[in-house]
Amino acid sequence: MKTQVCIVGAGPAGLLLGHLLRAEGIECVVIERRSPDYVLGRIRAGVLERVTVSLMERLGLDARLKAEGLPHDGFNLADGERLVRIDLAGLTGQHVVVYGQTELTRDLMDASEERGLEVIYEVEDVALHDVDGDAPFVTFSKGGAGQRIDCRIIAGCDGFHGPSRRAVPASVGKDYEREYPFGWLGILADVPPCNHELIYANHERGFALASMRSKTRSRYYVDVPLTDRIEDWPDERVWDELAIRLGPEAAAHMTRGPALEKSIAPLRSFVFAPMRHGSLLLCGDAAHIVPPTGAKGLNLAASDVHYAAEALLGFFKRGDADAIAGYSDKALARVWKSERFSWSLTRLMHRFPEDGPFERAMQVAELDYIASSRAAQTSIAENYVGLPV
Repeated sequence: MKTQVCIVGAGPAGLLLGHLLRAEGIECVVIERRSPDYVLGRIRAGVLERVTVSLMERLGLDARLKAEGLPHDGFNLADGERLVRIDLAGLTGQHVVVYGQTELTRDLMDASEERGLEVIYEVEDVALHDVDGDAPFVTFSKGGAGQRIDCRIIAGCDGFHGPSRRAVPASVGKDYEREYPFGWLGILADVPPCNHELIYANHERGFALASMRSKTRSRYYVDVPLTDRIEDWPDERVWDELAIRLGPEAAAHMTRGPALEKSIAPLRSFVFAPMRHGSLLLCGDAAHIVPPTGAKGLNLAASDVHYAAEALLGFFKRGDADAIAGYSDKALARVWKSERFSWSLTRLMHRFPEDGPFERAMQVAELDYIASSRAAQTSIAENYVGLPV
């Protein structure tokens, strides 16, 4: 099989990039090791920045997003005694949209066949070859038969554990990593949210987040030690802990219900640089991970896709080799700013095991400053709605 671009990974980043390239007449094939049902079964983020919404609008795949997405003009920081509202619309003139990553992925999947985007699911033994040169290729097996895709560019959109990043020689790439001493225990339930906007809470018992996927489906989180197991947290214990950490006002409006999904996800900040090597471009979780505080993961992948599509259009349509060469620097400039914001908000809203009275006093001082300073709130709002691409 021959194509211009082989995209490894059919999550939202890979599918977004595939649709953008096909819309411009660039040949591409997407391969994915999981089944469509498995991809859709992954419960992920649901707060969309303008960059993500604009890409869906550009593709004309935003009908359901517009109909079902929930525009949010603000969000809240809580510390057990007060609720500090960050007025996104008033401070920046913009808003975010709550629309589950699963739903966005479904929209991209459903349009693939109609728009001529070839996606091959349930492949095995994926390997990238000759990425240093001008004639890379990808091998894999499907149904026990070996296959090969020859291409000019490979886009690695296959997540943190995929093979794309490992195709970059160790002498070329560098890891930047911070692992956190806790994970987020998430519960998804078909109950109305306790607040029409998100609440990030810093409580003496730990962090909590009240979020939602729709007006009738809520997503809540509490941070837990990495040694905890799902079996340690029956539904009732989760709801009890949320009621304490989110505070009495939120608890009074909280509706409890059985968990549709419950999981514990470790938190990590990770960046791999460069994001381009030879004929290989890395996008999304293949190149970086952010802690979910601040809702940057999916949106950062979307900004990568924006820069990658721009580079590939320049390369294939205008013969501009510099477009490909400049991809990594452009993408990483925004990646690091998003990493900074996610790290700083995580540091502000969580109690770290090693922290003492001084660190807690610094959190209180920072929250006091944010509560009283329009400039501080504006900085947070600008980063939360998404920096320009």
